[in-house]
Amino acid sequence: MSVNKKWVAESFSKAAPQYEASAFLQQEVASRVFERLELMKNDPQHVLDVGCGTGTCSRELRDQFSKARISAIDIAPGMIEEAKKNQRLFKKINYQVADADSLPFEDNQFDLIFSSLAIQWFPDLKQTFKELNRVLKPGGLLIFSTLGPDTLTELRQSWKKVDQNVHVNEFIDMHIVGDQVFNASFENVVMDRDIITLTYQTMVGLMKDLKAIGAHNIDTARSRGLFGKQKFAELKEAYENFRWEAGELPATYEVIYGHAWKKAENAQEKYHSYSVKVQQP
Repeated sequence: MSVNKKWVAESFSKAAPQYEASAFLQQEVASRVFERLELMKNDPQHVLDVGCGTGTCSRELRDQFSKARISAIDIAPGMIEEAKKNQRLFKKINYQVADADSLPFEDNQFDLIFSSLAIQWFPDLKQTFKELNRVLKPGGLLIFSTLGPDTLTELRQSWKKVDQNVHVNEFIDMHIVGDQVFNASFENVVMDRDIITLTYQTMVGLMKDLKAIGAHNIDTARSRGLFGKQKFAELKEAYENFRWEAGELPATYEVIYGHAWKKAENAQEKYHSYSVKVQQP
């Protein structure tokens, strides 16, 4: 996907006030990342939440690692504004508007970098993971989730029956994501994926949810014009082919999870493979 970061920031800033009320998928995925984090031997002193949104995960990290300093960044000013509204008087989180590809931190600052459903909005994963590696301490842990190419496959296939324009965001394959993590000088890289399916009574409900969380189509190759009633009717008809016998319309999300450690400073350069585990739907 070709992404304009300015559009990303504007889209999510606009969605920020109502974001949490519609972020069902984001909340579920975050809980699964935290389940994976619990299995890691990690007692961080300084934690960074990348793409913190309204601060839900930042607050969970603060509660889980009560002795740690928590910093959090998001490219959308509106999200940071919402996150700051939930600050405590004590044990405040250091929220900043920042680009994950150019972080406002010195080298080797964090013991843990956490990111849930944010990395998919960055167009140059090589730069993103290089920058995350830079601010992570040697031996520190990176854990994240992102979206894969099967995300919203029903909506994508339905649009293809209407026209050939780009209407649905495209996301990167798990193996390519894993390669980029490995190439950014991380070691012991583990990637896995699963499928989460949300259901709706109508296609309009799905479209409203995507807009409410700021995740509607922000690909730079998207069609700029509004589509008319005829195209919308054709889209609804095409999506109806996916309706289950029980009556719901599915919306599939391919969720990719990854974790890796930054190489220790005294580690000798050697080849480290990484694991890929695939959980079928």
